[in-house]
Amino acid sequence: MFRTELYGRKRMGIVSRVSRKNEATASHEMMVTIQSQVLTNKKVYICFVVAIAMLAASPLRAEESAMRKAPAVRPKRPAAKAKASVNIPEIVEQAARTNHVDPLLVHSIIQVESNYNPYAVSPKGAQGLMQLMPGTAWEMGVGNSFDPQQNIEAGVRYLKYLQDLYKDDRMALAAYNAGPAAVQKYKSIPPYPETQNYVDRVGRQYGEAKAAQQKAAEPAPAVAAPVLPEQVLEDQHPKLEQFVDQDGRLHLKTATK
Repeated sequence: MFRTELYGRKRMGIVSRVSRKNEATASHEMMVTIQSQVLTNKKVYICFVVAIAMLAASPLRAEESAMRKAPAVRPKRPAAKAKASVNIPEIVEQAARTNHVDPLLVHSIIQVESNYNPYAVSPKGAQGLMQLMPGTAWEMGVGNSFDPQQNIEAGVRYLKYLQDLYKDDRMALAAYNAGPAAVQKYKSIPPYPETQNYVDRVGRQYGEAKAAQQKAAEPAPAVAAPVLPEQVLEDQHPKLEQFVDQDGRLHLKTATK
């Protein structure tokens, strides 16, 4: 009986192990099936995404091809339009009149400083028509040194300040170029070649502008009235007068003037 019971237990153990093995095999097969389905779904999804991308890219490629074939159109420069709308002589005249500065001197400074280029920048960083240094522009309340009106108005105010400070145009020009500290140090035009050349150039330009203005203001010389042919004939052949005497005879005589 003991052997029979032992044999039954062994058989049950074998059956249990076989059952667990079958369950494990079935579970593994199920996992393989699930993984296979997942891989298949991923492939389908990837193919779907690629197809959508290709469909979306085709009109973009067509548009890009059309853009390449189309002739290139250069954008217009807005700077030219902006320059045409700015009346620099009028701004100079108004700023000079407001600050009691000769507009011809302002024009001479602009000519030498920037040659009327509102976007000029010097190697030292001076900007705009009157070449304001950033520190000077900030002190004068300038928000944009490349704006002609702001630049000219601030430059003229600064020039007026220097004229009142030194009471001499050449000293004021030297301070405008080299700074008031340099003029104060040497008590005259600083011995800098650049500053001395600057003062001479502006002074020469200013003198030529005043001479041209004076010449234009001079009255034109009087032009003699043309001599008419009738007047020439009258001078060469005096006019004759006729009269009839008491006997009825006709007489001629030279007319007295």
